[in-house]
Amino acid sequence: MIKSELVSALAAENPELSHKDVERIVGVILDHICDALVSGGRVELRGFGAFSVRSRAARSGRNPKTGEAVAVRAKRVPFFKSGKELRARLNAD
Repeated sequence: MIKSELVSALAAENPELSHKDVERIVGVILDHICDALVSGGRVELRGFGAFSVRSRAARSGRNPKTGEAVAVRAKRVPFFKSGKELRARLNAD
């Protein structure tokens, strides 16, 4: 599911809200999650999962085309850990 499909599904379930309002709400939620991660915080959505940031150390990599060694600098990457309820729903038979 992509963002526009999510917005359409939410708008269909909530006819009292306009499509534009739902789009704005989804955008604000995602912006706040991003802002929290950028500031080094953690976002936990009970039953769904938690978003956090992990640091990756600098390392030596290889260019797959030439095989030449390439320096990969240190970086921060987003990390998602699914919640217990989400895992249970995924594995329900």
